[in-house]
Amino acid sequence: MTSTDILRTSAASQAAALAAGEISSAELTAAHLDRIDAVDGDLHAFLHVSRDEALTTARDVDTRRAAGEELHPLAGVPVAVKDVVVTEGIPTTAASKILEGWVPPYDATLVEKLRAAGLPILGKTNMDEFAMGSSTENSAFGLTRNPWDRERIPGGSGGGSAAAVGAFEAPLAIGTDTGGSIRQPASVTGTVGVKPTYGSVSRYGLIAMASSLDQAGPVTRTVADAALLHELIAGHDARDSTSLTDPVGAYAAAAGRKDVKGLRIGVIEQLEGEAFAPEVSARFTESLSLLEQAGAEIVRVSCPNFGYTLGAYYLIMPSEASSNLAKFDGMRFGLRVVPEESPTAESVMKATRGQGFGDEVKRRILLGTYALSAGYYDAYYGSAQKVRTLVQRDFASAFEKVDVLASPTAPTVAFRLGEKVDDPLAMYANDIATIPANLAGVPGISLPSGLAEDGLPAGIQFLAPARGDERLYQVGGALEALLEDSWGGPLLDRAPDLAGGADR
Repeated sequence: MTSTDILRTSAASQAAALAAGEISSAELTAAHLDRIDAVDGDLHAFLHVSRDEALTTARDVDTRRAAGEELHPLAGVPVAVKDVVVTEGIPTTAASKILEGWVPPYDATLVEKLRAAGLPILGKTNMDEFAMGSSTENSAFGLTRNPWDRERIPGGSGGGSAAAVGAFEAPLAIGTDTGGSIRQPASVTGTVGVKPTYGSVSRYGLIAMASSLDQAGPVTRTVADAALLHELIAGHDARDSTSLTDPVGAYAAAAGRKDVKGLRIGVIEQLEGEAFAPEVSARFTESLSLLEQAGAEIVRVSCPNFGYTLGAYYLIMPSEASSNLAKFDGMRFGLRVVPEESPTAESVMKATRGQGFGDEVKRRILLGTYALSAGYYDAYYGSAQKVRTLVQRDFASAFEKVDVLASPTAPTVAFRLGEKVDDPLAMYANDIATIPANLAGVPGISLPSGLAEDGLPAGIQFLAPARGDERLYQVGGALEALLEDSWGGPLLDRAPDLAGGADR
């Protein structure tokens, strides 16, 4: 197998080829870097490519392997990292002008784990500024395009990570999910994305948007690859006060089980109907039918408070963002804009934030500041937190009846660039199915359910109880195998070849 051929294989297959000596990590990493050079000028999945560092890591892994050292199963397999995760020596901007050029002096905990395991870091992926968006059109450094159709969005906020994996620029990527920013991009790019249980992957070193909602997780091309990466980055971290002390689950073993006999799958009544495109709903129904034929039990479940989640989320998230982003004031680090007249501390802060933040970030800061202001706190933020409690109770009640819950991941396939950029409410509605998991802290996975409108991918989402991530990998691995049997191979095999310049 040539280095070009291996790009289209899974990360697990690449790891096996490395272990067998069929290819070196230096060759594999160089092949991915060449792929980035070939297609990313148009795609723009990366904000920074760390070529030298990636190749240095790869050569080090090759040396250690040749010496007979016992290595991590993913050692030598390249990875891309969303630009909201800090990386020592590699620029980290959160796709914002206010952090342009900032090179962190330390690594996020999950990056420490990637480095320790010997995964070459290819670079930092594009995103909506400070992870605020559903289309990766809000980046201060230019939008990212969908590998399936370059006139469409790759989802957001982590569209760069999903596009990089979907375009075979990286076999693995790290994303973050605050309201669906891993799962929704996975849905519209035909990839797999997992939001782990809140607190099971350290948030230390993530540039915070909404601290009670943010969660890092894997973006891959297969369920098994997601499980392997999840096992690597999970685990307790004393530097994160919200970190769980639970042992890391056997996610890879669960993904390989592929058995759903007797598994009870709940279909959420509130996440069906007119809000979802007919072909997206059709692929969802077909997926459930395959699982039922394999022995799963399909149960209809009502979560009556899910209808309020969008409103509650867009009060809680902006409120926390308003607080978290207050530190970007032009005083301590990052951009500083000094007015020519009256350069007081207040005027510097005003000018810096005015020029450094984009429109969507400003919109959410204003929303959050208003929701937290005197006289409105109880009516808005306080009420939203009460809804959050009701949503958690809905989940608890549902999981008394079923093992996992299911819904379409996103209401539609990827929409056209610019289509919703001037309509914030329409943009926010893309998160209708993904937000409940973040409000409750439960884990979720999105994987391809097939092709829908315009031959573009749709996704199916499974949700499990907190700490029940293994269930996601079990049902996800089973459905992936069933669907690939029916398709005759992975869905991404039907995507256009960007290297050949194909377009839709």
